[in-house]
Amino acid sequence: MIEGIEVEVDREAVVIRAAAPLRVVSSAAVGGGFGRARAIVNLHVAKNHPCDDPAADLARFCRARAIPEPYVGLLTSAWTEKAALVTETHNGITALALATVGLGNPVEAGRSPVAICRPSTINTIVVLDANPDPEAFVNLVITATECKTLALIAAGVRSPEGARASGTSTDAVVVAATGRGPRRRFGGPVSDLGWVVARVVRSALDEGIRRWKADNG
Repeated sequence: MIEGIEVEVDREAVVIRAAAPLRVVSSAAVGGGFGRARAIVNLHVAKNHPCDDPAADLARFCRARAIPEPYVGLLTSAWTEKAALVTETHNGITALALATVGLGNPVEAGRSPVAICRPSTINTIVVLDANPDPEAFVNLVITATECKTLALIAAGVRSPEGARASGTSTDAVVVAATGRGPRRRFGGPVSDLGWVVARVVRSALDEGIRRWKADNG
Protein backbone atom coordinates (compact mmCIF):
# COMPACT_ATOMS: atom_id res chain seq x y z
CA MET A 1 0.00 0.00 0.00
CA ILE A 2 0.93 3.68 0.08
CA GLU A 3 2.22 5.36 3.24
CA GLY A 4 -0.43 7.66 4.72
CA ILE A 5 -3.30 6.11 2.73
CA GLU A 6 -6.05 4.04 4.37
CA VAL A 7 -8.68 2.10 2.41
CA GLU A 8 -12.06 1.02 3.78
CA VAL A 9 -14.34 -1.26 1.74
CA ASP A 10 -17.77 -2.33 2.96
CA ARG A 11 -21.44 -2.51 1.91
CA GLU A 12 -21.98 1.22 2.37
CA ALA A 13 -19.03 2.63 0.49
CA VAL A 14 -15.44 2.58 -0.59
CA VAL A 15 -13.53 5.21 1.40
CA ILE A 16 -9.93 6.28 0.90
CA ARG A 17 -8.49 8.50 3.63
CA ALA A 18 -5.23 10.40 3.34
CA ALA A 19 -3.08 11.61 6.23
CA ALA A 20 -2.09 14.64 4.12
CA PRO A 21 -4.14 16.29 1.34
CA LEU A 22 -3.93 14.62 -2.06
CA ARG A 23 -3.81 16.45 -5.36
CA VAL A 24 -6.80 15.24 -7.36
CA VAL A 25 -8.43 15.46 -10.76
CA SER A 26 -11.81 13.81 -11.21
CA SER A 27 -15.20 13.74 -12.89
CA ALA A 28 -16.80 13.21 -9.46
CA ALA A 29 -20.30 14.43 -8.64
CA VAL A 30 -18.91 16.25 -5.59
CA GLY A 31 -15.48 17.89 -5.57
CA GLY A 32 -14.89 17.26 -9.27
CA GLY A 33 -12.26 18.97 -11.42
CA PHE A 34 -8.78 19.82 -10.11
CA GLY A 35 -8.35 20.23 -6.37
CA ARG A 36 -7.16 18.73 -3.12
CA ALA A 37 -8.82 16.13 -0.94
CA ARG A 38 -8.33 14.40 2.38
CA ALA A 39 -10.71 11.61 1.36
CA ILE A 40 -12.28 9.94 -1.67
CA VAL A 41 -15.73 8.41 -1.16
CA ASN A 42 -17.57 6.05 -3.50
CA LEU A 43 -21.03 5.74 -1.91
CA HIS A 44 -23.43 2.88 -2.65
CA VAL A 45 -27.02 3.91 -3.49
CA ALA A 46 -30.04 2.00 -4.76
CA LYS A 47 -30.47 1.50 -8.50
CA ASN A 48 -33.56 3.70 -8.48
CA HIS A 49 -31.88 6.47 -6.47
CA PRO A 50 -32.91 9.82 -8.01
CA CYS A 51 -29.41 11.41 -7.81
CA ASP A 52 -31.07 14.82 -7.37
CA ASP A 53 -28.70 16.00 -4.65
CA PRO A 54 -25.48 13.95 -4.50
CA ALA A 55 -23.82 16.60 -2.31
CA ALA A 56 -26.44 16.06 0.40
CA ASP A 57 -26.22 12.25 0.10
CA LEU A 58 -22.46 12.35 0.52
CA ALA A 59 -22.52 14.95 3.29
CA ARG A 60 -24.83 12.78 5.42
CA PHE A 61 -22.59 9.76 4.97
CA CYS A 62 -19.36 11.66 5.60
CA ARG A 63 -20.72 13.21 8.79
CA ALA A 64 -21.76 9.79 10.06
CA ARG A 65 -18.32 8.32 9.30
CA ALA A 66 -16.34 11.38 10.48
CA ILE A 67 -14.72 11.68 7.06
CA PRO A 68 -12.62 14.85 6.85
CA GLU A 69 -13.14 17.65 4.35
CA PRO A 70 -12.35 18.36 1.64
CA TYR A 71 -13.42 15.15 -0.04
CA VAL A 72 -14.22 13.89 -3.52
CA GLY A 73 -17.51 12.01 -3.72
CA LEU A 74 -19.00 9.50 -6.16
CA LEU A 75 -22.27 7.54 -6.23
CA THR A 76 -22.73 3.99 -7.50
CA SER A 77 -25.34 1.26 -7.40
CA ALA A 78 -22.60 -1.35 -7.83
CA TRP A 79 -21.94 -3.45 -4.73
CA THR A 80 -19.12 -1.57 -3.06
CA GLU A 81 -18.12 -4.54 -0.92
CA LYS A 82 -17.16 -6.24 -4.20
CA ALA A 83 -14.78 -3.47 -5.23
CA ALA A 84 -11.60 -4.73 -6.87
CA LEU A 85 -8.35 -3.42 -5.37
CA VAL A 86 -4.97 -3.73 -7.07
CA THR A 87 -1.58 -2.22 -6.19
CA GLU A 88 1.72 -2.31 -8.05
CA THR A 89 5.10 -0.59 -7.88
CA HIS A 90 7.19 0.21 -10.95
CA ASN A 91 10.40 2.25 -11.14
CA GLY A 92 9.77 3.85 -7.76
CA ILE A 93 6.10 4.67 -8.41
CA THR A 94 3.39 2.89 -6.41
CA ALA A 95 -0.14 2.92 -7.83
CA LEU A 96 -3.38 1.76 -6.25
CA ALA A 97 -6.58 1.22 -8.24
CA LEU A 98 -10.04 0.59 -6.79
CA ALA A 99 -12.90 -0.16 -9.17
CA THR A 100 -16.59 -0.71 -8.56
CA VAL A 101 -18.38 -2.20 -11.55
CA GLY A 102 -22.05 -2.10 -12.49
CA LEU A 103 -22.94 -3.05 -16.05
CA GLY A 104 -26.67 -2.39 -16.01
CA ASN A 105 -26.49 0.35 -18.62
CA PRO A 106 -23.60 -0.26 -21.07
CA VAL A 107 -23.24 2.21 -23.92
CA GLU A 108 -21.28 2.83 -27.10
CA ALA A 109 -20.00 6.40 -26.87
CA GLY A 110 -21.22 8.53 -29.75
CA ARG A 111 -23.82 5.99 -30.88
CA SER A 112 -26.01 5.14 -27.89
CA PRO A 113 -28.89 7.59 -27.38
CA VAL A 114 -29.07 10.14 -24.61
CA ALA A 115 -30.58 8.54 -21.49
CA ILE A 116 -31.61 9.45 -17.97
CA CYS A 117 -28.93 9.34 -15.30
CA ARG A 118 -28.84 6.05 -13.41
CA PRO A 119 -26.22 5.13 -10.80
CA SER A 120 -25.16 1.80 -12.31
CA THR A 121 -21.62 2.77 -12.96
CA ILE A 122 -18.01 1.89 -13.42
CA ASN A 123 -16.21 4.10 -10.92
CA THR A 124 -12.43 3.95 -11.12
CA ILE A 125 -10.23 5.47 -8.43
CA VAL A 126 -6.45 5.69 -8.80
CA VAL A 127 -4.08 6.82 -6.04
CA LEU A 128 -0.40 7.39 -6.80
CA ASP A 129 2.61 7.85 -4.60
CA ALA A 130 4.04 10.24 -7.17
CA ASN A 131 4.18 13.87 -8.28
CA PRO A 132 2.43 14.34 -11.65
CA ASP A 133 2.34 17.68 -13.44
CA PRO A 134 -1.17 18.93 -14.32
CA GLU A 135 -0.90 17.71 -17.90
CA ALA A 136 0.17 14.28 -16.66
CA PHE A 137 -2.97 14.13 -14.50
CA VAL A 138 -5.12 14.73 -17.58
CA ASN A 139 -3.16 12.13 -19.52
CA LEU A 140 -3.70 9.60 -16.72
CA VAL A 141 -7.47 10.09 -16.96
CA ILE A 142 -7.19 9.22 -20.65
CA THR A 143 -5.01 6.19 -19.90
CA ALA A 144 -7.43 4.89 -17.28
CA THR A 145 -10.37 5.38 -19.65
CA GLU A 146 -8.59 3.51 -22.44
CA CYS A 147 -8.07 0.60 -20.04
CA LYS A 148 -11.74 0.61 -19.09
CA THR A 149 -12.88 0.37 -22.70
CA LEU A 150 -10.34 -2.35 -23.50
CA ALA A 151 -11.48 -4.36 -20.47
CA LEU A 152 -15.12 -4.13 -21.58
CA ILE A 153 -14.29 -5.16 -25.14
CA ALA A 154 -12.19 -8.08 -23.93
CA ALA A 155 -15.07 -9.23 -21.72
CA GLY A 156 -17.55 -9.07 -24.61
CA VAL A 157 -19.77 -6.42 -23.00
CA ARG A 158 -22.23 -4.91 -25.49
CA SER A 159 -24.70 -2.05 -25.52
CA PRO A 160 -28.47 -2.73 -25.82
CA GLU A 161 -28.09 -1.97 -29.54
CA GLY A 162 -25.57 -4.82 -29.85
CA ALA A 163 -22.41 -2.72 -30.27
CA ARG A 164 -19.24 -3.14 -28.25
CA ALA A 165 -19.60 -1.08 -25.09
CA SER A 166 -17.10 1.69 -24.39
CA GLY A 167 -18.41 2.20 -20.84
CA THR A 168 -21.65 2.75 -19.01
CA SER A 169 -23.73 5.91 -19.23
CA THR A 170 -22.59 7.31 -15.87
CA ASP A 171 -18.96 6.31 -15.35
CA ALA A 172 -16.61 8.39 -13.23
CA VAL A 173 -12.86 8.49 -12.69
CA VAL A 174 -10.63 9.89 -9.95
CA VAL A 175 -6.85 10.22 -10.13
CA ALA A 176 -5.11 11.35 -6.93
CA ALA A 177 -1.46 11.72 -6.00
CA THR A 178 0.56 12.31 -2.86
CA GLY A 179 2.89 14.78 -4.57
CA ARG A 180 5.96 12.94 -3.30
CA GLY A 181 9.00 12.32 -5.48
CA PRO A 182 10.29 13.85 -8.71
CA ARG A 183 7.94 15.70 -11.05
CA ARG A 184 6.38 13.54 -13.76
CA ARG A 185 5.46 15.27 -17.01
CA PHE A 186 3.77 12.40 -18.80
CA GLY A 187 0.93 10.01 -17.99
CA GLY A 188 0.46 8.14 -21.26
CA PRO A 189 0.54 4.33 -21.31
CA VAL A 190 4.23 4.07 -22.23
CA SER A 191 5.47 6.57 -19.63
CA ASP A 192 6.64 5.22 -16.27
CA LEU A 193 3.63 6.81 -14.57
CA GLY A 194 1.05 5.80 -17.16
CA TRP A 195 2.39 2.26 -17.46
CA VAL A 196 1.88 1.42 -13.80
CA VAL A 197 -1.53 3.12 -13.78
CA ALA A 198 -2.60 1.15 -16.84
CA ARG A 199 -1.49 -2.07 -15.15
CA VAL A 200 -3.47 -1.55 -11.96
CA VAL A 201 -6.55 -0.10 -13.64
CA ARG A 202 -6.78 -2.89 -16.20
CA SER A 203 -6.31 -5.55 -13.51
CA ALA A 204 -8.91 -3.98 -11.21
CA LEU A 205 -11.46 -3.60 -14.00
CA ASP A 206 -10.88 -7.10 -15.36
CA GLU A 207 -11.60 -8.46 -11.86
CA GLY A 208 -14.57 -6.14 -11.28
CA ILE A 209 -16.17 -7.12 -14.59
CA ARG A 210 -15.56 -10.79 -13.84
CA ARG A 211 -17.26 -10.48 -10.45
CA TRP A 212 -20.26 -8.62 -11.89
CA LYS A 213 -20.76 -11.18 -14.64
CA ALA A 214 -20.48 -14.05 -12.16
CA ASP A 215 -23.18 -12.45 -9.99
CA ASN A 216 -25.47 -11.54 -12.89
CA GLY A 217 -25.25 -14.59 -15.09
